Amino acid sequence: MPDILTLDVGTSSVRALLFDGRACEIDGVGAQLPYQVTTTHDGGVEVDAEHLAGLAFAALDEACRQSRSAGRRPAAVAICTFWHNVLGVEGEGKPATPVLHLFDTRAAAAARALAARIDARAQHARTGCVLHPSYLPAKLLWLAECRPEAFRAGRQWMSLGEYLSLRLFGKAAASVSMVSGSGLWNQNANDYDPEILSLLPIGSDQLSPRGEMDRPLAGLLPEFRRRWPELAEIPWFPAWGDGACNNVGSGCITPGRFSLMVGTSGAMRAVFEREHIEIPDGLWCYRVDRRRFVLGGALSNGGNVYAWMRRTLALPGDPEVERVLAGMAPGSHALTVVPLFAGERSTGWRPEARAAIAGMSIDTTPLEILRAALEAVALRFRNIYELMAERLGAPEQIVASGGALLSSRAWTQMMADALGRPVVACLEREASSRGAALLALERIGAIAHIRDLPARMGEAFEPVREHSGIYQEMLEKQRRLYRKLFEESW
Repeated sequence: MPDILTLDVGTSSVRALLFDGRACEIDGVGAQLPYQVTTTHDGGVEVDAEHLAGLAFAALDEACRQSRSAGRRPAAVAICTFWHNVLGVEGEGKPATPVLHLFDTRAAAAARALAARIDARAQHARTGCVLHPSYLPAKLLWLAECRPEAFRAGRQWMSLGEYLSLRLFGKAAASVSMVSGSGLWNQNANDYDPEILSLLPIGSDQLSPRGEMDRPLAGLLPEFRRRWPELAEIPWFPAWGDGACNNVGSGCITPGRFSLMVGTSGAMRAVFEREHIEIPDGLWCYRVDRRRFVLGGALSNGGNVYAWMRRTLALPGDPEVERVLAGMAPGSHALTVVPLFAGERSTGWRPEARAAIAGMSIDTTPLEILRAALEAVALRFRNIYELMAERLGAPEQIVASGGALLSSRAWTQMMADALGRPVVACLEREASSRGAALLALERIGAIAHIRDLPARMGEAFEPVREHSGIYQEMLEKQRRLYRKLFEESW
């Protein structure tokens, strides 16, 4: 069975790993290199493209060295990167701009300006993306207005994954998966959306050609051929979106399994095969590939809320925190939290929204505030869950992944109680990389379908029936506070 080398460019690190033909990670082969994004006071989140490319190549150096030592030779290279990033590239192939990160909010005003010029609801129904600073329409308009010199220098506009292929092969290669998360793609037509492009200062000729998407590349440029001779002539697949790969790698590839991923941020997603989809308000819809959709919602507030609470409230160590959290009854703190510490994506899509904690008294303890905040994040996922279940039906189970969630049994139980469904811990440590490997194995014909190699599952957290009414009451209180803060005039 063939080995697959994977490269995963996440929001805080770059990983290169090796998987065997059963989609099992090979011990002793791999590298992980962290990086820091650059943030600005006005909401900017960006990273230097050359720096990220250098880290990716260094990770591949180490993984190839270890593969050779282990006597293993990859049959293909599979890449995934975080969605919703963009950079401009000059005619000579040099970056004209930094990589704008998915968490960059500087384009909020541009998103509002676009919404005033188009039927925003119809645009969402076509592209699966709302007019929000996360997505490329607003980012590109912001660049044109606020960074005109850099924008004019950008001859082509692409994702980080496309830029990596440009460096490696002299040609930018895109996947339908990555482009489908841009806000420029009509999900049902499987093509660029002419209506949104008509409002932007770029043309489709400045984007990767539709007809060439998903085609693997081979034949590395001489510099990289010398560096990795074993990778020179094998297929390199254009980068898939990391969220799509996470679902595939964690075994959530039918509507009967929703994925629940909580790292720094969070997402709930479902993958399914369908010819056409009606996209519900409040959710986003992208693609795994030309025949599979991924529907879901994303939160900008996940593990970062836990981390902020721990740091700000000077909480004790993990064992003590877990013990106290597990011993507290749901809602016993009498607090209502709207946990939008990093703004809002799903389901209201208000980037300017901020957190609120109501009901504190002089007797409120730091651990009560933490418990209330974690319950509040779970209730935000409940909003996403209800919209997904309305469209796809209630799932048999929800599969949890992500270090922030799986490191806390107490929080995982809160999720099960808030959602009212069993939550099963996924044992695949690197689900996104595994998903990329599975998609590559399917593409090269080593497996007939990604379902042929199921993910390993661990402990199941069953919802406590007696807690259902308590969480429903907390949900209603949270929604009332949200409306008061963001929808009603004071």
